Amino acid sequence: MNRRVAVTGMGVVSPVGNDVETFWKNLKDGVCGIEQITDFDASPLAVKVAGTIKDFNPENYGMARPFIRKQDPFTLYGMAAAWQAMQQSGLVAEGEGQNIDPYRLGVYVGSGIGGFSTQVKETQKILEDPSGQWVSPHFVSTMISNIAAGNIAISNHAKGPCIGVVTACATSTNSIGEAFRAIRHGYADAIITGGCEHAVIPLGIAGFANAKALSKSEDPKYASLPFNANRGGFVMGDGAAIIILEEYEHAVQRGATILAEMVGYGNTCDAYHVTAPRPDGTTQAKCMEIALEEAGFDKDKDCVYVNAHGTGTHLNDTTETLACKIAFGDFAGRIHISSTKSMTGHMLGAAGATEAIATILAVKDGICPPTINLDTPDPECDLDYTPNKAVEAPLTLALSNSFGFGGHDGCLAFRKFNG
Repeated sequence: MNRRVAVTGMGVVSPVGNDVETFWKNLKDGVCGIEQITDFDASPLAVKVAGTIKDFNPENYGMARPFIRKQDPFTLYGMAAAWQAMQQSGLVAEGEGQNIDPYRLGVYVGSGIGGFSTQVKETQKILEDPSGQWVSPHFVSTMISNIAAGNIAISNHAKGPCIGVVTACATSTNSIGEAFRAIRHGYADAIITGGCEHAVIPLGIAGFANAKALSKSEDPKYASLPFNANRGGFVMGDGAAIIILEEYEHAVQRGATILAEMVGYGNTCDAYHVTAPRPDGTTQAKCMEIALEEAGFDKDKDCVYVNAHGTGTHLNDTTETLACKIAFGDFAGRIHISSTKSMTGHMLGAAGATEAIATILAVKDGICPPTINLDTPDPECDLDYTPNKAVEAPLTLALSNSFGFGGHDGCLAFRKFNG
C-alpha cells in the first residue's frame, strides 16, 4: 500500500533570500539576486557575475563557531536550510518534545560537487609542499559530498536512512524524489531532504565557462535569460534548500501544518551525451509523464504550474519546451511555466530543492512566479513562461523539472493541500 507524503517544513539559503519568506517574496516580486562577483577577484575570468549568498551568518542557524571553522560553505548552507526546515516542521527526534522515532527519521541531502573550495585550498598546500604535512586532517571529512547529509543527521539525531545523492544539476530533485519513495513505501516516517552547493569560486567559474555553459554578460541583471532569444548560457548560483517530507498520518497525528502533498516523481536518463540534453525531448518528457501519471493528472480538472529547469542555454530551453509539448499534448498551451533561475541563477546541486520550494509555494498560494528578463521570446520557446510578472492562478498541481549533466532527468509533483 502506498502511503501519502506531506511537506511539513522548508528552509532555504539563496541569492534572493536566506529564509523562505524573503525568498518567496523576492521571487514573486521578480527580484534578481545575480550580482558582480565580489568574494574574490573575478577580473581575470571570462565570467564575472553569479548568484551569490549575501549577509549569511551560520551562527543564526544554531551552529557553533568551532564547528563553523571546520566546514566548507556548502555544508554550512545545507545545515542552515535544514535548521529552518526542522524548526518549521516541529519534528524532534530526541529529548524533550520527542515526536518521532529517530530510526524512522532519515536524511537524503546531496551536493553536485561537495567541498569545492576546500579541495582547491588543500590542493594548493600540497603543490607548495609535496610532503603533504600541511594538508588539514579535516580535509577529507570536509570535502566529501555526503558530509552535509552526515552533519545534518548528527545535529538532528536522525538515525534512519542517510543518503547523499550526486546527480549533477538533478541532485536535490533526485534526493527529494528518492526520499518520497522511501516514505511512501514504508522505510521512514520523515526525511530531511534537499541539496546544497558552493561552486562560485575561480575554478568553478573557469571550468563551466570553458565548457561554454555560462553567460558572459557583464550586466548581472540581464545575464540569466531563460527562454529569451538573447540567452547565452546559464549563471552560476550558490546556496541550499531543504524540505521535510513526512508520512501523512504521522504528520496529522502530531498536529503538523501540512504545506502541500507530494504526489509524484519521475526519474529517467537521456543516455545520450555527458552535457547536452537529448534533443528530441523524449526522455525528459517521459520523466514528466511518470510524475504526472503518479500524481493522477486530470486534464479536465487540474490547473498546472511547471517550474522549468530553464537554464538559459539554447539547447536546454528548446528541448524542455519540446518535452513539455510531448508530455502534456494538447494541454501544453494551458500550463503555467516559469524559470526562477532567471532570478537565482543555477544553483547546481541545490537548484532542484530550491525550485521545489518555489513550486510548493506556487501551488499553495496560487501564484506563478515570473521568468524575468523575458523581453525577446525565442520563437522556438512558444509556451506560457509567465513573462516578467507573477500571475495568480487556481493551481491544483505543480511540477518541478531538473535535467543534469550525465543525462539525469528528474521531475517532482506536488498537489495543493486542502485538508
